[in-house]
Amino acid sequence: MDFYLKVWRQKDSASTGSFMSIDAKDISPDTSFLEMLDIVNERLLMEGDEPIAFDHDCREGICGTCGCVVNGFAHGHQKGTTLCQLHMRSFKDKETIIIEPWRANAFPVLKDLIVDRSAFDHIIQSGGFIAVGTGSATDANAILIPKVVADLAMDAAACIGCGACVASCPNASAMLFTAAKLSQLALLPQGHPERTERAKYMVAAMENAGFGSCTNHGECEATCPKEVSVNFIAKLNRELLRASFRL
Repeated sequence: MDFYLKVWRQKDSASTGSFMSIDAKDISPDTSFLEMLDIVNERLLMEGDEPIAFDHDCREGICGTCGCVVNGFAHGHQKGTTLCQLHMRSFKDKETIIIEPWRANAFPVLKDLIVDRSAFDHIIQSGGFIAVGTGSATDANAILIPKVVADLAMDAAACIGCGACVASCPNASAMLFTAAKLSQLALLPQGHPERTERAKYMVAAMENAGFGSCTNHGECEATCPKEVSVNFIAKLNRELLRASFRL
């Protein structure tokens, strides 16, 4: 398969970027999107050109490192799929593919398709932890948790922090990410000691990072590779309301 790529190239955060046309020839349909970029980069290096910079790590849809906008869709057009799990057979032969980084003020471009997502780290550091005593692991049956609650907490914990929700939101809001990270702890008894302060601190960190406000477009859920529900945003709002009334 052959493809015509229009890739965003940007030297650094202080430079002005632009799209560059690059051909991707003789690509196997079973090649993943990141592997296709690897093949293109090998050719660019052989020709003495600068390879395309992009984030990647596990390439198994787990780490949340990869991610860019492909033809207007974060992680590409397939639902519930990370960029590393997207295969070239889902595109048409000789198709033009437009590739660009996440677009958000809170995610400045570092180089080409790589953005600085440390704002997510700051949100986690502000309250995404629990205070527990060290020692041997507690028996699994020592703390009784209803299965429906445990399952809901696991659904929230499925968030891999890739940033697709921010990239797809018209307001560049991080509400879904913050809500998922807050909810996975607020739902379980282990997270209750810091429950009140956690809501205040994580929302404040989100706002200070420069993310936009949520106006219920729902694009975050639609593009999330782990299909995290927007219902967790309602949970975040309830936790924040609860914290505002608690002395």
